[in-house]
Amino acid sequence: MDPGVLALLLPIVAIVCITIVKVVRVRSEGRHDAVGGDLPGRLEALEHEVTALRQELTEAQERLDFTERLLAQSAPAQRLGRQ
Repeated sequence: MDPGVLALLLPIVAIVCITIVKVVRVRSEGRHDAVGGDLPGRLEALEHEVTALRQELTEAQERLDFTERLLAQSAPAQRLGRQ
């Protein structure tokens, strides 16, 4: 390779590599700050939310079962009335 071309490419490659390293460092520092801030508090809040969602799901399933039983009871009476 021509030494003139190599001398021209070397600073360009160095600038690109330094820029990449700086970007990676900035992004990794941002992730650590966002995750490590109040992790136990956030985890506890998520646990409470999951518990509340499970309770709501259980109540919705009970209502659905009740509605299905009511519909099943009224269906034979409607069939008999139509005949």
